[in-house]
Amino acid sequence: MVETRGATKRRRPTRPTKKPRVVKPPKGGPKMAEERVAIVARTGHREKGDGPDGEYWDVEVDGRRAGEVFVNVIDEPPLGRHASMQIFLNQPDQGKGIGRIAYRLAAEASRHGTLHLHMRKSNEASRLAAEAAGFRDVTPPESRQLVLRRVRGEG
Repeated sequence: MVETRGATKRRRPTRPTKKPRVVKPPKGGPKMAEERVAIVARTGHREKGDGPDGEYWDVEVDGRRAGEVFVNVIDEPPLGRHASMQIFLNQPDQGKGIGRIAYRLAAEASRHGTLHLHMRKSNEASRLAAEAAGFRDVTPPESRQLVLRRVRGEG
């Protein structure tokens, strides 16, 4: 038996991780002009678009980085193997209609014809942004998360 001195054992937190802040959708519709938002293709990193068939873009507003959007091909129930898109916007850039534009630009730029989004059912702002970009709710009844899908060429 080996004894270690001074080694500390990692313990689980006593409280669950705090839920992320809920971003409310912008009142009165989108605020950001589409020509101010661009996506710039980059090399993926740390499980953000770096795997096989992965894709990664920086989201820029007026040439300044405002977030990131990426696609990973995952194999998870209930959908099986599929392309899953995620978007993260910097906190000061949330609630301005940037997500709606970035979702659409990335979906159009992606080499995947069908894309899925997975998000909390309570994430109303992201759901509205994704639906404005052509994603439709395909959540299976047993799913704990909201699942949206966009198929190139549909609606």
